[in-house]
Amino acid sequence: MNVPIKTAIALGALLGWAAAAFAGNVLVNPGFELDPSSGNQNLPGWTSYGPNVYGETGSPVHSGNNYLKVYQAFWGQVNYSGIYQDYISGPGAAYSADGWAYTLGGDALAGQNAAWLEVSFRDAGGGILALYRSRVITTNAIASGAFPTSTWIDLPITNQYDPNAYVATNTVKTLVAPPGTYFVRYQVVFQGDAANSGGSVYFDDLTLSPAGGLPYGTWNIVWSDEFNGTSLDQKTWTFDTGGTGWGNSELENYTSRPTNVFVSGGCLNIVARRENYGSQSFTSARVKSQGRASWTYGRFEWRARFPAGAGFWPALWMLGTNISSIGWPGCGEIDVVETQGYALTNAQGSLHSGSDETAIYTLPGGASMTNFHTYVLDWTTNAILWYVDGHLYQTQSSWSSSVGPYPAPFNQPFFIVMNLAVGGNYVGYPSVAAIESGSTFPGVMQVDYVRVYHQTAPLQVSSTPTNGGVLLTWPSNIVCHLQAQYNPALGDSSNWVDLATSGNSAFAPTTSSVAFYRLESP
Repeated sequence: MNVPIKTAIALGALLGWAAAAFAGNVLVNPGFELDPSSGNQNLPGWTSYGPNVYGETGSPVHSGNNYLKVYQAFWGQVNYSGIYQDYISGPGAAYSADGWAYTLGGDALAGQNAAWLEVSFRDAGGGILALYRSRVITTNAIASGAFPTSTWIDLPITNQYDPNAYVATNTVKTLVAPPGTYFVRYQVVFQGDAANSGGSVYFDDLTLSPAGGLPYGTWNIVWSDEFNGTSLDQKTWTFDTGGTGWGNSELENYTSRPTNVFVSGGCLNIVARRENYGSQSFTSARVKSQGRASWTYGRFEWRARFPAGAGFWPALWMLGTNISSIGWPGCGEIDVVETQGYALTNAQGSLHSGSDETAIYTLPGGASMTNFHTYVLDWTTNAILWYVDGHLYQTQSSWSSSVGPYPAPFNQPFFIVMNLAVGGNYVGYPSVAAIESGSTFPGVMQVDYVRVYHQTAPLQVSSTPTNGGVLLTWPSNIVCHLQAQYNPALGDSSNWVDLATSGNSAFAPTTSSVAFYRLESP
């Protein structure tokens, strides 16, 4: 007797690295342990607001050594203080969230003061699309024993609120990002009353964890280069060459030689060398998709690492395709990330279009850009957002242009540029001797992949019974491939096999075996 084929559709498996990157708590410094053990604490990973937000050390910590203390502003009017952290997301992504709170018996909330934890899903401009809160800590909750003093209390974030009226409407187990979501904000809120009432609240061990679905929701990969082959794809990439200084007093000569640029080990390798070549003292490479691949809007993602050295200037960036006709900066420039080889805790993202907009993200915990990190740019019709390892650090929604009204020039196709410069204005005009003494050659910039995402139909397999089997189909505009698992043991999630298919369909014949199918992207 033939056993019908069973089709198991894996909506996950978005990215090979994402399963680990999005597993568990996505918050940076959730227990405030990255703060110093004494002195002023700057709450790395968090943005604070209001005047009285402090990292504290010692008792009554919930775990570890540090915790957060918040109290009101004493301004004679209702006021708000707290911290927040923004993390990349997308429609349909799901989370669970909570945190621990404490109010000291001798410093309990008074008057109409209140505090709570909050998660909100936001559009590209920061507008609130959906709002969830924990139960609120109030003087009534303390008096009734619902929130006892001098005791750490877990506050799950499960109450759904109307984001316009700020009234509770429902209780949920899972927080789901609605359509239009670009990022999720986790927030600690202390509401101070107008009577200057006293009392403080401590917070510790905050969590925001994925709870199923894709981490990017309906954002799917529509183009990628994984650099898994043995040579650069000439249909996508070409080179800038020469040693002109490139408008920045750079000291390298860009070449397309295999000694300066090659694909190996699943990475694009761009190599800076100390060698006299042409009129310059160094060589390197500048790879671009100009004339071969360009995009207008989307989510752009790189995983890369950069070399350390006094003269190194690595960059992942984009230029308007009309640069040949109108020049720079009229064409527009988007710097997704660049850094100075002597300041490798800093990732900088910028716009250049006539005006310049920029911000710097400092990697928390002393991390270095010599290790692999993910750099993401969200480019929309009215806002551009920058992330490092999923953490949003800059949003630009206003700029000027030398060639036309807003939103020009960031409303036209752009191509990708990846390069490793040596010397120049960005790194302080170091001399050849200073670079030689402060850098180790060769210096290598590695790019694991480049991916472009658009919001698309779901990444899923559809099945249609046919004579002798099942026809499997899936979206044609998503970069993905079909995998199968045959006669798996109960609960076995390994042993998936890639299937050779043509286009976006495959025929699965009926056999005596049980087969499960899923899509993996990319």
